[in-house]
Amino acid sequence: MRSLYIDTSSSFLYAGITSDDKVLAECKKRLDHDLSKETLPEIIRLFEIAKLKPEQIDKIIVVNGPGSFTGIRIGITVAKVYAWSLNIPITTITSLEAMAISSESAKVKVPMMDARRDYVFAGAYDNTGKTLIKPQHIKLEILLEQLSEVDDYVVITNDEIEEITTREPYSPDILKIVNFCKERETINPHAVNPDYLKLTEAEEKKN
Repeated sequence: MRSLYIDTSSSFLYAGITSDDKVLAECKKRLDHDLSKETLPEIIRLFEIAKLKPEQIDKIIVVNGPGSFTGIRIGITVAKVYAWSLNIPITTITSLEAMAISSESAKVKVPMMDARRDYVFAGAYDNTGKTLIKPQHIKLEILLEQLSEVDDYVVITNDEIEEITTREPYSPDILKIVNFCKERETINPHAVNPDYLKLTEAEEKKN
């Protein structure tokens, strides 16, 4: 089973190609404002390193949010075009799930992303991947109140969040993420859509 993983939900491009239990090529690169123009060339480079053609991929896994509105759309667009044009099965995973899966900690895992204005995107997962606090856009103060009832947890984030003094930096374990999604149901490429967990600024102003 050869899989292509794509995550553009942050300022980083996290992508990789795996074959069974081996990573053939991967990219963990901070691209910031170059994400839109560098994502596709970097993925093409991964295929060159893996010595594979795009049509030789058996499954595509793409992060559909939450995170950067623009970033999420970039990854989903690339993944959908690949899946639709080459008739490759595709499935999605949230950025928070990927963060929790990648952690080696034995504690309850709390992946967190700064959503600005004292809000975060966050969830909580146990060691089996079971959801303890559903992924959501939540005021940090409220989340910390909920976490006060959790005995032992670790916050996983690459963001500087003032109230979080102890954290585990996030670096995706692409093989673990791909294996986690191995049995996940595939969907029609046209049905793959962003899951922002919050309204866009335009929608907020409209409301």
